[in-house]
Amino acid sequence: MIKYILLGIVQGLTEFLPVSSSGHLVILQKILGMTAHQVAISVVLHLGTLLAVIIFFWTDILKLLKNFKLLVLAVIVVVITGVIGVLGKDFFESLFGSPRLVGLAWIFTGLLLIFTKRITQFNRDKLEVKDALILGLAQGLAIVPGISRSGITISTLFYRKINRSLAFTFSFLVSIPVILGAAILEARKIELIPRTDILNLGIGFIFSFLVGLLALLILKKVINKAKFHYFGYYCILMAALTLLFIK
Repeated sequence: MIKYILLGIVQGLTEFLPVSSSGHLVILQKILGMTAHQVAISVVLHLGTLLAVIIFFWTDILKLLKNFKLLVLAVIVVVITGVIGVLGKDFFESLFGSPRLVGLAWIFTGLLLIFTKRITQFNRDKLEVKDALILGLAQGLAIVPGISRSGITISTLFYRKINRSLAFTFSFLVSIPVILGAAILEARKIELIPRTDILNLGIGFIFSFLVGLLALLILKKVINKAKFHYFGYYCILMAALTLLFIK
Protein backbone atom coordinates (compact mmCIF):
# COMPACT_ATOMS: atom_id res chain seq x y z
CA MET A 1 0.00 0.00 0.00
CA ILE A 2 2.82 2.40 0.88
CA LYS A 3 4.18 2.07 -2.65
CA TYR A 4 0.87 3.15 -4.16
CA ILE A 5 0.54 6.06 -1.72
CA LEU A 6 4.00 7.24 -2.79
CA LEU A 7 3.04 6.88 -6.45
CA GLY A 8 -0.17 8.84 -5.83
CA ILE A 9 1.67 11.66 -4.07
CA VAL A 10 4.33 11.83 -6.77
CA GLN A 11 1.70 11.79 -9.52
CA GLY A 12 -0.35 14.51 -7.82
CA LEU A 13 2.64 16.80 -7.42
CA THR A 14 4.40 16.19 -10.70
CA GLU A 15 1.38 16.05 -13.04
CA PHE A 16 0.79 19.76 -12.59
CA LEU A 17 4.15 21.09 -11.50
CA PRO A 18 6.24 21.28 -14.71
CA VAL A 19 8.60 18.42 -13.88
CA SER A 20 7.00 15.45 -15.75
CA SER A 21 4.78 13.04 -13.84
CA SER A 22 5.43 10.21 -16.29
CA GLY A 23 9.18 10.63 -15.86
CA HIS A 24 8.89 10.46 -12.08
CA LEU A 25 6.58 7.46 -12.22
CA VAL A 26 8.99 5.57 -14.48
CA ILE A 27 11.91 6.21 -12.11
CA LEU A 28 9.94 5.60 -8.91
CA GLN A 29 8.45 2.34 -10.19
CA LYS A 30 11.97 1.28 -11.17
CA ILE A 31 13.28 2.07 -7.67
CA LEU A 32 10.33 0.32 -5.99
CA GLY A 33 10.68 -2.70 -8.25
CA MET A 34 7.22 -2.22 -9.76
CA THR A 35 8.02 -3.21 -13.33
CA ALA A 36 4.67 -4.87 -14.11
CA HIS A 37 1.59 -3.01 -15.38
CA GLN A 38 3.45 0.33 -15.54
CA VAL A 39 1.16 1.87 -18.16
CA ALA A 40 -2.03 0.70 -16.41
CA ILE A 41 -0.91 2.10 -13.05
CA SER A 42 0.04 5.37 -14.73
CA VAL A 43 -3.42 5.61 -16.33
CA VAL A 44 -5.27 5.17 -13.02
CA LEU A 45 -3.10 7.74 -11.27
CA HIS A 46 -3.63 10.15 -14.16
CA LEU A 47 -7.40 9.76 -13.70
CA GLY A 48 -6.96 10.98 -10.13
CA THR A 49 -5.26 14.15 -11.28
CA LEU A 50 -7.80 14.52 -14.10
CA LEU A 51 -10.54 14.73 -11.48
CA ALA A 52 -8.49 17.40 -9.70
CA VAL A 53 -8.25 19.46 -12.91
CA ILE A 54 -11.98 19.22 -13.56
CA ILE A 55 -12.85 20.41 -10.05
CA PHE A 56 -10.18 23.15 -9.95
CA PHE A 57 -11.13 24.58 -13.37
CA TRP A 58 -14.87 23.85 -13.28
CA THR A 59 -15.87 27.51 -13.73
CA ASP A 60 -13.39 27.92 -16.58
CA ILE A 61 -14.72 24.77 -18.26
CA LEU A 62 -18.24 26.24 -18.26
CA LYS A 63 -16.90 29.50 -19.73
CA LEU A 64 -15.02 27.58 -22.42
CA LEU A 65 -18.17 25.76 -23.50
CA LYS A 66 -19.87 29.14 -24.01
CA ASN A 67 -16.97 30.67 -25.98
CA PHE A 68 -17.21 29.25 -29.51
CA LYS A 69 -13.86 30.54 -30.78
CA LEU A 70 -11.91 29.34 -27.76
CA LEU A 71 -13.71 26.00 -27.90
CA VAL A 72 -12.71 25.54 -31.56
CA LEU A 73 -9.10 26.35 -30.70
CA ALA A 74 -9.18 23.81 -27.86
CA VAL A 75 -10.54 21.18 -30.25
CA ILE A 76 -7.70 21.89 -32.69
CA VAL A 77 -5.14 21.37 -29.91
CA VAL A 78 -6.77 18.14 -28.74
CA VAL A 79 -7.11 16.70 -32.26
CA ILE A 80 -3.44 17.30 -33.09
CA THR A 81 -2.33 15.82 -29.77
CA GLY A 82 -4.68 12.87 -30.24
CA VAL A 83 -3.37 12.08 -33.72
CA ILE A 84 0.21 12.12 -32.44
CA GLY A 85 -0.74 9.91 -29.51
CA VAL A 86 -2.63 7.34 -31.61
CA LEU A 87 -0.06 7.12 -34.40
CA GLY A 88 2.86 6.86 -32.00
CA LYS A 89 1.10 4.79 -29.32
CA ASP A 90 3.37 1.72 -29.42
CA PHE A 91 6.51 3.82 -29.68
CA PHE A 92 5.60 6.04 -26.74
CA GLU A 93 4.67 3.06 -24.57
CA SER A 94 8.07 1.49 -25.23
CA LEU A 95 9.75 4.57 -23.77
CA PHE A 96 8.27 3.95 -20.31
CA GLY A 97 10.91 1.30 -19.68
CA SER A 98 13.88 3.55 -20.48
CA PRO A 99 15.20 5.62 -17.53
CA ARG A 100 18.08 6.93 -19.68
CA LEU A 101 15.68 8.43 -22.20
CA VAL A 102 13.72 9.97 -19.32
CA GLY A 103 16.92 11.64 -18.17
CA LEU A 104 17.54 13.13 -21.61
CA ALA A 105 13.94 14.29 -21.86
CA TRP A 106 14.27 15.97 -18.46
CA ILE A 107 17.21 17.98 -19.79
CA PHE A 108 15.02 19.20 -22.65
CA THR A 109 12.23 20.16 -20.24
CA GLY A 110 14.66 21.88 -17.89
CA LEU A 111 16.22 24.05 -20.59
CA LEU A 112 12.80 24.92 -21.99
CA LEU A 113 11.66 26.15 -18.58
CA ILE A 114 14.87 28.00 -17.74
CA PHE A 115 14.78 29.98 -20.98
CA THR A 116 11.28 31.30 -20.16
CA LYS A 117 13.08 33.61 -17.75
CA ARG A 118 14.16 35.65 -20.78
CA ILE A 119 10.58 36.37 -21.82
CA THR A 120 9.68 39.93 -20.86
CA GLN A 121 6.35 40.45 -22.63
CA PHE A 122 3.11 38.66 -21.83
CA ASN A 123 0.85 41.12 -23.61
CA ARG A 124 -1.47 38.85 -25.60
CA ASP A 125 -4.82 38.04 -24.04
CA LYS A 126 -6.37 36.22 -27.02
CA LEU A 127 -5.42 32.96 -28.69
CA GLU A 128 -5.29 32.43 -32.44
CA VAL A 129 -5.30 29.38 -34.74
CA LYS A 130 -1.49 29.44 -35.02
CA ASP A 131 -1.22 29.25 -31.23
CA ALA A 132 -3.52 26.21 -31.19
CA LEU A 133 -1.54 24.42 -33.91
CA ILE A 134 1.77 24.94 -32.13
CA LEU A 135 0.28 24.02 -28.76
CA GLY A 136 -1.17 20.79 -30.17
CA LEU A 137 2.25 19.72 -31.41
CA ALA A 138 3.86 20.66 -28.09
CA GLN A 139 1.31 18.71 -26.08
CA GLY A 140 1.79 15.71 -28.35
CA LEU A 141 5.53 15.78 -27.65
CA ALA A 142 4.78 15.67 -23.92
CA ILE A 143 3.69 12.03 -24.25
CA VAL A 144 7.41 11.22 -24.01
CA PRO A 145 8.17 10.44 -20.32
CA GLY A 146 10.43 13.14 -18.95
CA ILE A 147 8.86 15.92 -21.00
CA SER A 148 6.42 17.76 -18.76
CA ARG A 149 3.00 18.37 -20.32
CA SER A 150 2.28 21.42 -18.20
CA GLY A 151 5.87 22.58 -18.61
CA ILE A 152 5.97 22.41 -22.40
CA THR A 153 2.43 23.74 -22.96
CA ILE A 154 2.67 26.68 -20.57
CA SER A 155 6.18 27.49 -21.85
CA THR A 156 4.93 27.35 -25.43
CA LEU A 157 2.19 29.87 -24.65
CA PHE A 158 4.70 32.04 -22.81
CA TYR A 159 6.97 32.01 -25.86
CA ARG A 160 3.90 33.07 -27.87
CA LYS A 161 3.62 36.01 -25.40
CA ILE A 162 0.25 34.87 -24.03
CA ASN A 163 -0.45 36.37 -20.60
CA ARG A 164 0.29 34.19 -17.60
CA SER A 165 -3.28 33.66 -16.43
CA LEU A 166 -4.60 32.56 -19.82
CA ALA A 167 -1.56 30.34 -20.44
CA PHE A 168 -2.08 28.59 -17.10
CA THR A 169 -5.82 28.05 -17.57
CA PHE A 170 -5.85 27.05 -21.26
CA SER A 171 -2.93 24.67 -20.81
CA PHE A 172 -4.93 22.60 -18.34
CA LEU A 173 -8.28 22.88 -20.11
CA VAL A 174 -6.84 21.20 -23.23
CA SER A 175 -5.32 18.47 -21.06
CA ILE A 176 -8.71 17.16 -19.91
CA PRO A 177 -9.87 15.39 -23.11
CA VAL A 178 -6.32 14.20 -23.83
CA ILE A 179 -5.93 12.49 -20.45
CA LEU A 180 -9.45 11.08 -20.66
CA GLY A 181 -8.85 9.80 -24.19
CA ALA A 182 -5.58 8.14 -23.20
CA ALA A 183 -7.31 6.49 -20.26
CA ILE A 184 -10.05 5.11 -22.49
CA LEU A 185 -7.50 3.71 -24.95
CA GLU A 186 -5.59 1.98 -22.16
CA ALA A 187 -8.61 0.95 -20.06
CA ARG A 188 -8.30 -2.71 -21.04
CA LYS A 189 -4.84 -2.85 -19.43
CA ILE A 190 -6.33 -1.89 -16.08
CA GLU A 191 -8.19 -5.21 -16.13
CA LEU A 192 -4.84 -7.01 -16.14
CA ILE A 193 -3.93 -5.62 -12.72
CA PRO A 194 -4.33 -8.34 -10.04
CA ARG A 195 -7.47 -7.97 -7.91
CA THR A 196 -5.27 -7.86 -4.82
CA ASP A 197 -3.82 -4.57 -6.07
CA ILE A 198 -7.14 -2.89 -6.90
CA LEU A 199 -7.64 -1.45 -3.39
CA ASN A 200 -4.06 -0.20 -3.30
CA LEU A 201 -4.50 1.40 -6.70
CA GLY A 202 -7.69 3.07 -5.46
CA ILE A 203 -5.73 4.59 -2.59
CA GLY A 204 -3.12 5.81 -5.07
CA PHE A 205 -5.96 7.40 -7.08
CA ILE A 206 -7.23 9.28 -4.00
CA PHE A 207 -3.79 10.58 -3.10
CA SER A 208 -3.09 11.69 -6.68
CA PHE A 209 -6.40 13.61 -6.63
CA LEU A 210 -5.86 15.37 -3.29
CA VAL A 211 -2.20 16.19 -3.85
CA GLY A 212 -3.07 17.28 -7.40
CA LEU A 213 -5.39 19.98 -6.08
CA LEU A 214 -2.60 21.26 -3.84
CA ALA A 215 -0.12 21.26 -6.72
CA LEU A 216 -2.46 23.35 -8.88
CA LEU A 217 -2.70 25.98 -6.15
CA ILE A 218 1.09 26.04 -5.82
CA LEU A 219 1.68 26.32 -9.57
CA LYS A 220 -0.82 29.16 -9.94
CA LYS A 221 1.00 31.16 -7.28
CA VAL A 222 4.43 30.39 -8.78
CA ILE A 223 3.32 31.56 -12.24
CA ASN A 224 1.79 34.75 -10.86
CA LYS A 225 5.09 35.51 -9.11
CA ALA A 226 7.08 34.88 -12.33
CA LYS A 227 9.06 32.01 -10.77
CA PHE A 228 8.08 29.38 -13.34
CA HIS A 229 11.64 28.94 -14.61
CA TYR A 230 12.83 27.68 -11.21
CA PHE A 231 11.36 24.27 -11.98
CA GLY A 232 13.84 23.98 -14.84
CA TYR A 233 16.76 23.64 -12.44
CA TYR A 234 14.97 20.82 -10.66
CA CYS A 235 14.49 19.00 -13.98
CA ILE A 236 18.20 19.32 -14.76
CA LEU A 237 19.02 17.92 -11.31
CA MET A 238 16.66 14.97 -11.83
CA ALA A 239 18.20 14.34 -15.25
CA ALA A 240 21.70 14.23 -13.76
CA LEU A 241 20.67 11.85 -10.95
CA THR A 242 18.80 9.60 -13.37
CA LEU A 243 21.63 9.37 -15.90
CA LEU A 244 24.20 8.76 -13.18
CA PHE A 245 22.44 6.32 -10.89
CA ILE A 246 19.39 4.72 -12.56
CA LYS A 247 20.02 1.92 -15.04
